[in-house]
Amino acid sequence: VSILFTSTPDLTAEFPAGAARVALGLDGVALLGAQEQDVPHGPKHCIRVLVHCYSDRPREELRHVFLEGAASLRADLADPA
Repeated sequence: VSILFTSTPDLTAEFPAGAARVALGLDGVALLGAQEQDVPHGPKHCIRVLVHCYSDRPREELRHVFLEGAASLRADLADPA
C-alpha cells in the first residue's frame, strides 16, 4: 500500500524512497521519505523502513525484521536469537 523511509542526517548521497523506486521498480506504491532527528546518542548511517500492506495473516503471525544491530532499537519486537 505504502512505504515510509526515514534516514539519519548523515546519509546524504540519495533519497531512500527515490532509490527504492528506481532499484525495486515500486512505481505503483506510495513512497515517502523523512529525516530522523540529529541527536547525540542516536544511531548513525541508519535507514528505517515502515511498510503498510494488506494481509490475510493474523497479526500474531507477522514479524518485524531487524538487520544487523537494529534489533537494539526495538528489543521488545525483535525475535530472540
